[in-house]
Amino acid sequence: MTKITAAITAVGKYLPEFVLSNTILETLVETNDEWITSRTGIKERRILKEEGQGTSFLAIKAAEDLLKKSNTDPKEIDLVIIASTTPDMPVASTAVYVATQIGATNAFAYDIQAACSGFLFGMSTASAYIESGRYKKILLIGADKMSSIIDYTDRATCIIFGDGAGAVLFEPNTEGLGIQDEILKSDGIGREFLKIDAGGSILPASIETIQNKQHFVHQDGKTVFKYAVSGMADVSEKIMKRNNLTNNDIDWLIAHQANKRIIDATANRMELEESKVLINIHRYGNTTSATLPLLLADFEDKFKKGDNLIFAAFGGGFTWGSIYLKWAYTSKQ
Repeated sequence: MTKITAAITAVGKYLPEFVLSNTILETLVETNDEWITSRTGIKERRILKEEGQGTSFLAIKAAEDLLKKSNTDPKEIDLVIIASTTPDMPVASTAVYVATQIGATNAFAYDIQAACSGFLFGMSTASAYIESGRYKKILLIGADKMSSIIDYTDRATCIIFGDGAGAVLFEPNTEGLGIQDEILKSDGIGREFLKIDAGGSILPASIETIQNKQHFVHQDGKTVFKYAVSGMADVSEKIMKRNNLTNNDIDWLIAHQANKRIIDATANRMELEESKVLINIHRYGNTTSATLPLLLADFEDKFKKGDNLIFAAFGGGFTWGSIYLKWAYTSKQ
């Protein structure tokens, strides 16, 4: 029996129009372009400003871009998964709403939350469904409206995050392409270092929590940076060794865009040349669940069928991991 693997067959993206540049941030907090760029690699980020529009808006736009580019009938989609840290609502699933809005009326849908590793974990989930043989088309979307949970008087976080969404379509492959291996990790030691204190079951919303700004992201930057550097680099190196891959075998590193220094540290551990390391953090900042699919959408025209891609991510919780994937098509663009 021919082995079924899960391959990415189409990509799409959406980014809001408003550009929040480092120059604008200089008017909001005590910072400057040189300080932000040298520490993060970020020059600007996109912000969804329109009132009443949330993560679902970003996800729908990214999905529609994918469907149009690939000429896919949404009724053929079996499952819609949305990786997000910023769902529209605490209870009603964002993915369910998105599936309905894009016309994926034959799909079931749900959200997953693993902070910045959400899309990576979603790739593993989609792969398992495809390999089971029960499902043929799975739409995985990474989308976050991070501006909805950022305090723009907090220099530690407001310079980092942006809004955006990316989408990929997974389908069965019998040529040995698609997802080859994965190493996924989590450790609850990270719970206190990157979090939102209020709004959950431990500390429900109240006048006090709002006044105390406890509904915004808080990050212990130095601690998160330390764990992220070691975590992403470790799993990326391990997945190469486990699959007998050298730096010459790797065509592209698809790394979570949180901080350019973390990306550089991961690439150095893998001994990758700079030309193989895909970067768009300078344009979008950290879009959390959307960084990996946005890289795929931005650089799709560079990928060739059979290329070896290493994905790596690190997120709050802590969550982290690496996936080895063989690209399934050469773009016609």
